[in-house]
Amino acid sequence: MRKIDRLLAEYGESHENPTNKLVHWICVPVIFTCVAAFFYSLPVVAGVSLFYIAAVLTLLYYITLSPRLALGFIGVLGVVLGILAIVEAYVPLPLWQVAAIAFVIAWIGQFWGHSIEGKRPSFFKDLQFLLIGPAWLMSHVFQRFGIVY
Repeated sequence: MRKIDRLLAEYGESHENPTNKLVHWICVPVIFTCVAAFFYSLPVVAGVSLFYIAAVLTLLYYITLSPRLALGFIGVLGVVLGILAIVEAYVPLPLWQVAAIAFVIAWIGQFWGHSIEGKRPSFFKDLQFLLIGPAWLMSHVFQRFGIVY
């Protein structure tokens, strides 16, 4: 069994309840976008935004698991950049403050979902599951469209 299959299966074990799944479909993208916003909001170092450094490192991790999922995340990063630009342009608060508020609300949602599920979040066992959550969602999108990841 490939490592990505093992990780997705293990992640899925604590995400079987329909309500918890729905919560994750909402909250995982919000959290992913908020983390991106935090990196995007940090000062540029040596002419490079920390957002792009974090994005490349994340993509490298995903490539080691599944090059096809990593390609999907390139599109996700484009959408995230668009969302960040819209928030920056139209919301009067600084981007990092908007992200902090959304981040806290989304994590409350995540823990609520897990309380319904009756199982602890996977990242309590292994921090890499913080990056597997988005991959789990992407794998479901791929499956829906018949794409092998």
